[in-house]
Amino acid sequence: MAVVAHPDDEGLLAGGVLAQYAAAGAAIAVVTATWAPDSHRAAELADALAILGAGKPRMLGYADARVPQSAPGRPRLLDAPLDEVVGLLVAHIRALRPDSIITHDQYGQLTGHPDHLHTHRATLLAVQAAGLPHLYPDAGEPWTPSALFLATHPKSSLGELGPLLTRVGKAVHCAPDEQITARLDVSAVLATKWAAICAHRSQTEGQRALPALLASVSDDVRHRILATEWYTRLETRPAPGPVLDTLGPQPSNPDVWTNSGT
Repeated sequence: MAVVAHPDDEGLLAGGVLAQYAAAGAAIAVVTATWAPDSHRAAELADALAILGAGKPRMLGYADARVPQSAPGRPRLLDAPLDEVVGLLVAHIRALRPDSIITHDQYGQLTGHPDHLHTHRATLLAVQAAGLPHLYPDAGEPWTPSALFLATHPKSSLGELGPLLTRVGKAVHCAPDEQITARLDVSAVLATKWAAICAHRSQTEGQRALPALLASVSDDVRHRILATEWYTRLETRPAPGPVLDTLGPQPSNPDVWTNSGT
């Protein structure tokens, strides 16, 4: 299950992994936080998900932070009560019962888009809440995924993507290399991934949207940018360890708690 901010993020974020799992016969799903289900972006999303093998659109229907007309009569995702957004995601997690969830990283997926950042926050909270029966009791039976993956990009591998973004004034926020826990070669399904991105026809036009930027470069450059995906895995359950009888330093191991200087 992928939880993304906008239509087209699913392909840009994790199109290769989603296509690989679908090709292997796994059930995959995408939950999209913004844009109305009756908008042109929703129709494009449906086409993209069909290409990826990801089923029907599942849209929360909030407005894009930068395009308020994307969901007439609905608040922007950033303005909606956080508890409400988390509750909707919990309902999807409990209904779909995914083994793994993918979402944006804590840097806002390269560009730092506020919707990416907020989707990241809400998803982390929802993954924890979904397994607790006393939270959102009307949203279904509790379920805790086995893994949560943040789709990210290491600084050392920014390559040709960085200049592509900065030339149109976009910010670039990369993860430190030591935070990367998975590197996947998705070149075998790159044609599917690119076709899904191109299904967002409104985004391949113009000059600033990432699909349009990718469409403007050669096939070789686009392959180098899209053929690898990077992820950081977060634990969804408490890590096993010794039981401590104090929050203070232990004589036998004074560094058991990370010393931040406070």
